[in-house]
Amino acid sequence: MEIMKGYVFDFKRFSVHDGEGIRTTVFLKGCTLRCAWCQNPEGLSLKQRPLYFPNRCIHCNTCVHLAENGGVREADRQIILDVKKKEDWERIVDNCPSKAISMDSRYMTADEVVEEACKDEPFFKYGGGVTLSGGEPLMQHEFAIEILKGLKDRNVTTTIETASNIQTRIYQEAMKYIDYVYADLKIFDSELHRKYTGVDNNLIKQNLDWLLTSRKRENVIIRTPLIPTMTATNDNIAMIAEYISSIYPDVKYELLNYNPLAQAKYKMVDKEFCFEENPSVYSDDQMRAFGKIATDNGIKNLILEI
Repeated sequence: MEIMKGYVFDFKRFSVHDGEGIRTTVFLKGCTLRCAWCQNPEGLSLKQRPLYFPNRCIHCNTCVHLAENGGVREADRQIILDVKKKEDWERIVDNCPSKAISMDSRYMTADEVVEEACKDEPFFKYGGGVTLSGGEPLMQHEFAIEILKGLKDRNVTTTIETASNIQTRIYQEAMKYIDYVYADLKIFDSELHRKYTGVDNNLIKQNLDWLLTSRKRENVIIRTPLIPTMTATNDNIAMIAEYISSIYPDVKYELLNYNPLAQAKYKMVDKEFCFEENPSVYSDDQMRAFGKIATDNGIKNLILEI
C-alpha cells in the first residue's frame, strides 16, 4: 500500500482563532487561488524551496561556499538566494549552523502529521482539536483526507479553512471527515474575483451552495477578509450577505479585519506586496459599519473581529 505524503509548511500550536477551543493548525502547501493580498505567500506553491532568515544569520558564509552554481551569494553583508539555480539545497540547509537557510516546508506522511498535531491532544478535550489550513488544504486533497481520517480515528474534532475552489466531488468527499468549516467568499462579482485572485468564483459559489444546504450548514462560517479597495467595499459585503443568507437564512458570517503583517513575508519569497504603502487595520467603528451593511442585507448571525 502506498504511503500518503505531502508538504506541510507550518504547525501553529495553541491557536484560538482557527476554530473552537485550543487548537493545533496544520498549514498545507499549495493554493488554487493567487489572491493579491495573500497572507501566506510561502504556502502558494506546491514546490518546496529554501528560505533565508536574515535575523538568524551569523555571516559565516558556509552557504556561499557550498553553492556550486551561484544559487547563494553575498552582497553588502546580505545573503541572496537564487532558487532557480540548480543546487544541492538540502546539503546547504543541513550545513547552515544557525538555520538561517531552511526549507519552506516538510515532506511528511499523513501519519506523521497526525502524530505531530496530536502532541497537543491533552488540550483538545476542552473543546479544541486540529484545523487544516493553507494555502488551500484541499489542493493536496488525498493527503488532507488521509490526515482527517487519522484524526477522526483518534476522535479529534476537525476543522478546515478553505477557499472552496476545489472540484465538487473532492470537496464533498473531504467534508465527510470535517466537523467545522470556515469557508471564504472573498469577492462576489466574478470578474472582480478573477482580477484579484486569478480565477472566477463560479465553482466556489457552487460548492458553497451545496455546503449551506447540507446537514453540515450549522457548523459552517462564511468569511470575508477585509482588504482595502479590493474586498472591503460596501457593495461587495452587501452582495455576499444577500447571497449567502438567501441560501441559508441562519448562516454565520464573519468579517475579518485587515491583517498588515503579511507584507514582511513577501521579500522572503521573492514576491511584491500588493500595496506600496501598507494600510492600517480598520477601527472598531469601521468594522461595525461594515457589519451593519451585512445585517442590513440579511445576515442574522454576524461575527466581527473587534
